[in-house]
Amino acid sequence: MTEREKIIDELKQLLAQDVADTKEQVDQLKARFYSVNEVNEPAEQAEESEQPESAEQPAEQAEPAQTDELEAEFKELLSQYKAKRAELLKAKQAEQLANYDRKKAMLAEMKTLAEVETDGVMANIQRMRELQAEWKKTGEVPAEKVQELRKDYQRYQEQFYDLVKINIELRDLDFKKNLELKTILCEAAERLQQNENIVEATRALQQLHEEWAEIGPVARELREELWERFKAASTVINKRHQAYFDELHAREQENLEKKQAIIAQMKEINSEWSQAESTNVRWEKMTEKVQALQDEWRKIGFAPKKHNQAIYDEYRALCDEFYKAKSAYYKTLRNELSENLNKKRSLIDRAKELAESNDWNTTADALRALQAEWKTVGPVARKYSDELWAEFSDACDKFFNAKREAQKELKEEARKSRAARAIRNAAAQSESNLYRIRERLKQEIKTAENNILFFTAKSKTANKLVDSMQKKIDELKKQLEEIQEKIDNEE
Repeated sequence: MTEREKIIDELKQLLAQDVADTKEQVDQLKARFYSVNEVNEPAEQAEESEQPESAEQPAEQAEPAQTDELEAEFKELLSQYKAKRAELLKAKQAEQLANYDRKKAMLAEMKTLAEVETDGVMANIQRMRELQAEWKKTGEVPAEKVQELRKDYQRYQEQFYDLVKINIELRDLDFKKNLELKTILCEAAERLQQNENIVEATRALQQLHEEWAEIGPVARELREELWERFKAASTVINKRHQAYFDELHAREQENLEKKQAIIAQMKEINSEWSQAESTNVRWEKMTEKVQALQDEWRKIGFAPKKHNQAIYDEYRALCDEFYKAKSAYYKTLRNELSENLNKKRSLIDRAKELAESNDWNTTADALRALQAEWKTVGPVARKYSDELWAEFSDACDKFFNAKREAQKELKEEARKSRAARAIRNAAAQSESNLYRIRERLKQEIKTAENNILFFTAKSKTANKLVDSMQKKIDELKKQLEEIQEKIDNEE
């Protein structure tokens, strides 16, 4: 299972749960999904991002369908999540409004109880306690109404207990109970200072404040002291919370600057390929730079929220621009390599036809022209290069080797003709000339036999030269026999 498929599976599991408190988790999954999606370039880009060193052997293209299907499925799940959140929020808002109406009605009754004559106080204490219990059981109200309700609730509670004339024991009992509860809240707030997770500590502190507001008053002489203790503990948490977010914002600003630096480098790279001559080596070097920048980008955290999406869009557009240009370059290069391949194959066919000709001079000029034309044709894919050159050079060698052999035979025939004329001429001078001719022939035979010893290489050309030299020696020996026979007859 790929990383994106794992993320989709996690999102499905969240959707199967109550989505009320999953927004942070969903946001993290969304950030992870699109962060992972940067490595998987669009289909055309993915092909070039894995381009091998040899431009003549491009890598296979990635399958775009899988990427599209996963992203479409992920977006559909997000839509389902948003719909469930919207439905939940709508229901929650309706519930909060209903709770607000109930609490307003309770406050109206509390206000009435707080304003009754002293004679009716004892009868109203139980009802006030019932209202307090009902108030605690009633759920959340709209956030903008919390402070308003809390203020009125505290005022009516304090008015009720300040104005009513109940016996000292009962009043002291309630004050003592409230003192115990609020002291526990102070201790809990002070313990929160040890919590290293400031976000968690802040949420817990908010809950403590809500509980504080719902507890009745304490003895008047203790109210200020107790509140100051609770407020002091809260101030420590609030300052840490503010410091945490100040540090977080500073890191986000630093991340923004790092990402802006990467964007500047991407712009420089895109300017480089658009202005300079393109070559395989240059594209591969630029690709390495881009991939290194992408790796660096993934390691950088979030930028400030108001900039995060905009800077990512700019970065993504620059990457797309680079890989589209690279894809276009290699597409053009492949077309050129294919055209050069056809040209060289055509030259090979023409060379093979000419290799069979024995019109030595005309054909030699034609083959030399083909060789010159071969040099003007650009490169082909590396896997074809050596094979094509070997085929072309073999065709040329076949003709020129045949031409050399033919020329050797012509020269040998001319030499034999000259030797025959020399013998005939020698036969027409004196007997002394026959002796000189015999000595000359002996010397030539000796020289030739010495020379033949130097041909030690075993090749087709060397073997032909040895055979030719041996024929020459045999001919000289034949001439020597003829001269010797003439000398013997004359004696």
